[in-house]
Amino acid sequence: MNKDILFKYADLVIKMGVSLQKKQHLEILSPTECEEFALILAEAGYKNGAKRVNITWRNEKLNRLTYTYAKAEDLEIIPDYLIKSKEFLMEEKACYIVIDADDPECYKGLDEEKITRHQTALSKALRHYNDCVMSNGIRWCICAIPSENWAKLVFPNSENAYDDLFEAILKTMRLNEPDPVKAWKDHVALMNKHAKFLNDHKFESLLFKSDNGTNLSVGLADGHIWMPAEEKAQDGVNFIANMPTEEIFTAPHKYKVNGVLKNALPLSYNGNLIDGFSIEFKDGKIVNYTADKGYDTLKGLIETDEGTHYLGEVALIGKNSPIAKSGLLYYNTLFDENASCHLAIGKAYPTNVANGEKLSISELDKLGVNDSIEHVDFMIGTSDLSVIGIDKDGNKTPIFTDGDWCID
Repeated sequence: MNKDILFKYADLVIKMGVSLQKKQHLEILSPTECEEFALILAEAGYKNGAKRVNITWRNEKLNRLTYTYAKAEDLEIIPDYLIKSKEFLMEEKACYIVIDADDPECYKGLDEEKITRHQTALSKALRHYNDCVMSNGIRWCICAIPSENWAKLVFPNSENAYDDLFEAILKTMRLNEPDPVKAWKDHVALMNKHAKFLNDHKFESLLFKSDNGTNLSVGLADGHIWMPAEEKAQDGVNFIANMPTEEIFTAPHKYKVNGVLKNALPLSYNGNLIDGFSIEFKDGKIVNYTADKGYDTLKGLIETDEGTHYLGEVALIGKNSPIAKSGLLYYNTLFDENASCHLAIGKAYPTNVANGEKLSISELDKLGVNDSIEHVDFMIGTSDLSVIGIDKDGNKTPIFTDGDWCID
């Protein structure tokens, strides 16, 4: 990898991703395989005024050993130091960067119930922190760098899979542009325009239809707000949580989703792939589901808690986004969700309703905002997808035709 490009990448994540401020703590979560980029991010953080940078390392090989040999009941014990480390980030109002380089098949063949039990226990233990993140209490950003196994899955026939994936990521990050920061600002401006259109129309529901069998009515939460790539944290500073990102998203109404959806792309969840799946909703709740691949993983996700029986996000992305036009299947939600309209099972972002970050769980529920310890995106956008907005008077406005935006 070209170090000059890596420093340019890091600077973009620091300045536009987490919008690091002077004398602010920066926390980085990185795979051990991505040490070089993690250290470059750390250096960029210090050069941009960070008072302290810390890197927490994770290793998929160790995690696989743990899931193989540790007992399930021991995996449900979450150490206090991990909880306290997250509390520290909230107290410090730190910036938090996650480097995503996961092997989508890293846990293939392992006991899925054991993995689910650990992930559920972890989510419960870190509930306060996760709520803080989803309410924009701290500024955070997920970005990506290749790993060997991930690259080989995306480019199975290439002799230079790692380089090919790195080049693809650079394009999605607009780092091939002469001025990446300006390119991102122009991109954000266009997304703001789409969000304004949706907010101005105040649709009560959206109707999704495609030839693969998706026929789904998604009610929208009372007082919902459509949000683009750039969000405002509780401290008033703008940031971009996902890089890359192409989505305009809001909160569906927990109790007003009806119909059937079919996935458009595979979902990588807890190191396992789910594909060929169908989910049926009645009055917001999942009442039936099937999957050609990864059924047990899908079942484990849906059965996590009461909230994972409902939706927590609806997001619109046109088929002509740079990620979609690449024609690549990344087997990684950060990228694949930005190639396709998607929904999310589980918790909704409180920031997707007016003053939502100040409301209690019960107050949010009255608005139709779902709560859960999980939030998992999955893709439903096909090349022929139509999306129609329906207002309180029953007026219908086409938003998508043939998989892309059709608004002014």
